[in-house]
Amino acid sequence: MTPADRYRRLAAELSAKARNEKSPQIRAEWHHLAQSYLRLATQADKNNLMDVTYEPSLRTEPGERGHLSSADT
Repeated sequence: MTPADRYRRLAAELSAKARNEKSPQIRAEWHHLAQSYLRLATQADKNNLMDVTYEPSLRTEPGERGHLSSADT
């Protein structure tokens, strides 16, 4: 299952929660969250078409933790 498929599955589950919710405010929040997952699915589809590999550098300056070294920037 691709990331986009997982996002769409989650969106469907959240939409079902929205349909079954009695509170209008909570129903609206479930619906908004489902829409967000659908946007993530669309972005995941676009990302899948790109031929880009992102590999972050793990090198750091001596004494620093979690920061890129000046050679990496």
